[in-house]
Amino acid sequence: MEQIMTYEEAFRELAMIAKDIESENVSIDVLAEKVKRASELIAFCQTKLRSTESEVNNIISQMRERDDQS
Repeated sequence: MEQIMTYEEAFRELAMIAKDIESENVSIDVLAEKVKRASELIAFCQTKLRSTESEVNNIISQMRERDDQS
């Protein structure tokens, strides 16, 4: 069963990968794997942010419509 990742979990993992790479303690054999995982996490976070932005904009739009009807 696949576990659903939250934005915070993805961001935390991404920060850990960045820290590992910046510290230069990552072997060449593992570097490509970490960069690939970071790419996946970035895409996940971008999608989550876009989705949240769209949802918030819809809620604001609905609130404005209700205010206009009052």
